[in-house]
Amino acid sequence: MSLRAYLTSKIFFKQMIAAISIVLVIAFVFFNMLSYFTNHGEEITVPDLSKMTVEQAEEKLDSYDLDFVILDTLDYDKDFPKFAVVTQEPKPGAKVKSGRKVYLKLNAESYAQVVLPDLIEKTFRQAEPTLKSLGLELGEITYKPYLGKDMVLEMRHNGKVVKPGTKLMKTSKIDLVLGDGKIAFDENEIDSLLQKYEEGNE
Repeated sequence: MSLRAYLTSKIFFKQMIAAISIVLVIAFVFFNMLSYFTNHGEEITVPDLSKMTVEQAEEKLDSYDLDFVILDTLDYDKDFPKFAVVTQEPKPGAKVKSGRKVYLKLNAESYAQVVLPDLIEKTFRQAEPTLKSLGLELGEITYKPYLGKDMVLEMRHNGKVVKPGTKLMKTSKIDLVLGDGKIAFDENEIDSLLQKYEEGNE
């Protein structure tokens, strides 16, 4: 039988249909087995672990057949309990497969300490952003006679004078005593000037 006659024969078409059927069956079995081994369609919704302790988060994730890894401790946030979950990845509501790891970041135990910078004889415009950049809060502003207007003369915390280099908790309030731009004379200087004036007029 010639090639042309074979390609147009019933035998060829039957064999072609059989081959296509075999390929389709193999493909069907393969993709079904792949779905079985990859847990296709068995997705888990990640729970919200916010503000949970590590123990509570572990218990919750175990019930969902999920694992966890603690990545880091973040700066203390007063809106969260100590060592509670602050952020998680994947986010709550995300769809994942069984056994997936959820990465956690926890709240610190307390505010970190910062070193009070030397702001003496710095201007208020320099002092304010410096304090805020360190996580310190600006407290009460008072003035006293001094030639340099708005120049920092003293730093106080809880009513006490604090020196540069003092370690304080973040969010501590720092009160500043500034110069009012006026020259100050103490009583002794005034008395001395009056005495000289009176002696000069005798």
